[in-house]
Amino acid sequence: MTTTHTDWFRHAEYGMMIHWGLYSLLAGEYRGQLTTGYAEWLQADRQIPNAEYGKLATAFDPLYFDAPALVALAQAAGMRYLVVTAKHHDGFALYDSAVDDYNVVAATPFGRDVIGELAAACRAAGLRFGVYYSQDLDWHEPNGGGYTADPSTAAGVTWDNRWDFPDVAAKDYAQCFDAKIVPQVRELMTHYGDIATAWFDVPVTLSTAQSQALYAVVKAAQPDCLINSRLGNGTYDYVELGDNEVPDALVAPAQVDYNALNGAKPSPHGLYESAGTTNHSWGYSAHDQDWLTPAAIAGKRQHLNALGINYLLNVGLDPLGRVPARAQAALLEAAKLM
Repeated sequence: MTTTHTDWFRHAEYGMMIHWGLYSLLAGEYRGQLTTGYAEWLQADRQIPNAEYGKLATAFDPLYFDAPALVALAQAAGMRYLVVTAKHHDGFALYDSAVDDYNVVAATPFGRDVIGELAAACRAAGLRFGVYYSQDLDWHEPNGGGYTADPSTAAGVTWDNRWDFPDVAAKDYAQCFDAKIVPQVRELMTHYGDIATAWFDVPVTLSTAQSQALYAVVKAAQPDCLINSRLGNGTYDYVELGDNEVPDALVAPAQVDYNALNGAKPSPHGLYESAGTTNHSWGYSAHDQDWLTPAAIAGKRQHLNALGINYLLNVGLDPLGRVPARAQAALLEAAKLM
């Protein structure tokens, strides 16, 4: 039988996603107010200035972060790949980036390359490794994307950072794309060994040419890396369904908010994935204790896999680098139910 670079994904069925960053320190709460949505969107939800939000880096020192232990948990739960947030919408990178010092190595007392440690742990254990990278939204940048989209549809007050950078007419995403996005994606694709998946998100500003350019950057360094449909403009290897989407049948992706922007169409390789959360948030939220039960996790996985859709289940690490105990217990119990 001929083996192709897509075979592993087609048979993977189940993976772990990790959301982690400075927002984990706030844990879904800011100045006595709880986030109205996802905890990782708290900066945009509460319009926290970069000058204040950036100071969280001085407190980022997760004493219990243990990459091999996280990989072991994923494998014990029956997961066959792992995807972690290398940079989320706040613009803070969890790796040693020469492009921007706003990163975990240069700006925190922790000083360790999270992406490097997870990549090495996955490689040692034989687990496929992927990276999430916010290629459009970047609230740390004056020219970060999102300013062309209707603010009322955002998970925060706006898609872009217009509390620090209010002059929308002056914004030029191309500047951010060329100066930060492209070189950081190139770093991720060249510094950490084999990358199984490049997981992009929220394509609201990118032009078709920009989506194609990022696709080419990934493939030049990692020809076998599979790219999800949230890169945008119909440039991808596998279809990413909507957040927590569990369709009754495998039809055209119900990513309604993105369809007009990312050129959603059937997967060119017949590959599909649905990313879901273990509670209601992606980033760690101290007040969100409504966890999926083991039976719910097993049921979603069985249903999605029966349709040929991989289930990428997210955990948000707490400020100390731990998987919340109830989430961990549910993952392990769900594996027994399978």
